[in-house]
Amino acid sequence: MQNPLVSIITPCYNSEKFIQETIQSVQNQTYQNWEMIIVDDASTDETVAIIDKIASIDYRIKVNKLNKNSGTGIARNKALDFANGKYIAFLDADDLWKPEKLKTQVNFLQSNNIPFTFSYYECINEEGKPLNIAIEAPKHLSYRQLFFCNYVGNLTGIYDVDYFGKISISSTRKRQDWMLWLTILQKIKVAHIVPQSLAYYRVRQNSISASKFDLVKHNYAVYKTFHELTVVKSIICMIIFLFTQLVVKPRYIKPSI
Repeated sequence: MQNPLVSIITPCYNSEKFIQETIQSVQNQTYQNWEMIIVDDASTDETVAIIDKIASIDYRIKVNKLNKNSGTGIARNKALDFANGKYIAFLDADDLWKPEKLKTQVNFLQSNNIPFTFSYYECINEEGKPLNIAIEAPKHLSYRQLFFCNYVGNLTGIYDVDYFGKISISSTRKRQDWMLWLTILQKIKVAHIVPQSLAYYRVRQNSISASKFDLVKHNYAVYKTFHELTVVKSIICMIIFLFTQLVVKPRYIKPSI
């Protein structure tokens, strides 16, 4: 199989605690034909200094700095401007990939002749310790299923630029990833998952996903603005979303060792 270039999109903001480990997880990939495009969203800590030091000895890591804090969506779009790869993958500045992540997914895309895939992933805490929780998804994900629940972990999604072009990210500060996957599923109708865990999602106490109120607020906004639904329809969809997210969405608790 061919080994096309993969462009990894990484926005960051005040990520000095995690960014080195995140970059290391990319450098440890068994698939080595990649470029990591990091856009710093006007950090005020040592994030940029850490990235610059690593980038000075690894030409595949490219850094761009925003003059003012503009949000993850704008940072991701800026990174897309510089992307040269056939494939676009996403990795936030506090998450991690397993070493076989890219190789497994590129092989899966090529062997199945498909333009998009994602995978299961596991959860870790802020210190990087496993929470013994893995997030799964349907093996064949339909647009309707995605409409009522974001099954695609952002750190696992990868798509083919030759098929989709570079897909612009919403400039809203939250839930841009869900809107991106919805855009992709509108075109291909069904997404096929690599049915194994290939990444680690870091659960942080101050993250949006940690707040149930914010989950409701930002997901409601997707129905109201992205899908342009009425208030009543948006509320109904939000109720179905919450039920799917909390009851239906596949996940399992790994036994402690």
